[in-house]
Amino acid sequence: MKTLLGPGLFLAQFSGDDTPFNSLRDIAAWAASLGYCGVQIPTWDGRLFDLACAAESQGYCDDVVGVLAEYGLRPTELSTHLQGQLVAVHPAYDSLFDPFASASTRGDPAARSAWATDQLKLAARASARLGLTAHATFSGALIWPYIYPWPQRPKGLVEEGFSELARRWRPILDAFDESGVDVCYELHPGEDLCDGLTFERFLAAVGRHPRANILYDPSHFVLQQLDYLQFIDIYHERIRAFHVKDAEFRPDGRQGVYGGFAGWMDRAGRFRSLGDGQVDFGAIFSKLAQYDFEGWAVLEWECCLKDAETGAREGADFIRRHIIQVAERAFDDFAGAQVDPAVLRGMLGLAL
Repeated sequence: MKTLLGPGLFLAQFSGDDTPFNSLRDIAAWAASLGYCGVQIPTWDGRLFDLACAAESQGYCDDVVGVLAEYGLRPTELSTHLQGQLVAVHPAYDSLFDPFASASTRGDPAARSAWATDQLKLAARASARLGLTAHATFSGALIWPYIYPWPQRPKGLVEEGFSELARRWRPILDAFDESGVDVCYELHPGEDLCDGLTFERFLAAVGRHPRANILYDPSHFVLQQLDYLQFIDIYHERIRAFHVKDAEFRPDGRQGVYGGFAGWMDRAGRFRSLGDGQVDFGAIFSKLAQYDFEGWAVLEWECCLKDAETGAREGADFIRRHIIQVAERAFDDFAGAQVDPAVLRGMLGLAL
């Protein structure tokens, strides 16, 4: 068995214009001071990372690794959540997602998707130069507006949507395959890949591509009321990245899973800092250890109540306490004696 790596910290929710959050060196020093030993890097934030340079320059990547190493840190994965979102966007969301794109492609959905595809391919090469084996992203969405089957969906709509999503992602997956890196989709409401069934549809549409894998985040499953522990049993072979994020779901007589358009503070389902929600992380870490997950346990902090820096400080210790140092031998293997085959057959009442 393998021991999980960590604790790691996703930097996206902490980067900003003020010190120490506006440069890789300073935010690395801050993360290390809290007890983290790895960081997941958002590739869209030029204050922390130059994706185009990383894709082409081994020297730049060596410098990134070197800066992190000065503070006892390693890169866990690169993230292209925002760019991955833009690979496929339903027109209803054009104006909302346009700000995520390069300014030159805004207002042009085809150009925006092409730019996002190029960004993912750059991330494949950059990940390889950094020595990484997994990459975190979103799938984007073409059929999310039709998630609820009313009005009745016309026959073939869902199949066509997943076929087109697969067509857009297949060359990206091939690029990651050439670089030896897994694409790990965070299964997330708002993405066409939002749960196990949608992932299975996509996996079939891309011919069970070996690089199409999962970023496991139990918080999104709590909000959907999906069995997040059984999910690991079913999909553990495809889980290649892990966001440690807490959540709670407290429905009442007024609202449930859909939240009634309420803001995060007032929703039945909401994200919480580690230990403040309902996720059974003891069981999750046990299952991941059982299935030999060899990746990082990375905090993604999102909470509608607690201060971000407090959540980050508490999160490092929380993850460290939950990581299971796996056994090197079976607990009942104390005798260690070789048994004669004849003895075994005798114990079964069998003749030699």
